[in-house]
Amino acid sequence: MLGLWMADARRILRGVLAEYADADKWVDSPFERIKRISNTKVGDTGHDFVEKLCGELGFECAFPLDKKGKRARTKAWDIRIEDITFEVKTATEDVHDNFQFNHVRYHRDYDALLCIGIAPDDILFDAWSKAEVTTGKAGHLVTMDKGSSATYKLTKRGGQLRPIADFEEHVINLVAEMER
Repeated sequence: MLGLWMADARRILRGVLAEYADADKWVDSPFERIKRISNTKVGDTGHDFVEKLCGELGFECAFPLDKKGKRARTKAWDIRIEDITFEVKTATEDVHDNFQFNHVRYHRDYDALLCIGIAPDDILFDAWSKAEVTTGKAGHLVTMDKGSSATYKLTKRGGQLRPIADFEEHVINLVAEMER
C-alpha cells in the first residue's frame, strides 16, 4: 500500500510541477543552465561574469576580503571597478519578460548598483549611482518584507536595460561621473 501511495504522490507532484514549470523560452536556449541553479549561485554567476568581463575589458577590479584574505561574499559591496564600489545583482528573465533584482539595500556602503539581467539568449545590464537608487531615478523599489525597510526589489523590463555591448562605455562614463 505504501508503494502505491508513493507513486500517487510522485504523480501529483509531477502534475503540480508542470503547472509551475519555467516558460518554454528557456528550453535549449544558450543560457538555459542558469534556470537549474540555486538563487545564491545565480548571484555568484553574476559576480564571476562581471569579474571576467571586466578583466577582458582591462578594468582594474578588486573584491572585499574576509579575515583569512579570501574573497568575501557578504560585505557591503561586491566588486570595485576602477575606484567605484558596486553592489551586483543578477536576475533571470521571468515569464512576463521582467527581471527582478532582489535584496537591494540602501544601508550598505557601496557607490553604485550594477544589475545583470540574463534572458534566454541575451545579456542585459544597467548601473546607477547609489544616489540614483535612493532617489528613485534607478526605478521604483518595492520592499521585499512587508513592514521592513532593509531590503528591496527593483523590477525592470528588458527594454529598460542596456545591451551588454554597451557595458564598457557605460561603466567608463559612470566611473568618470562619480569621480567628479
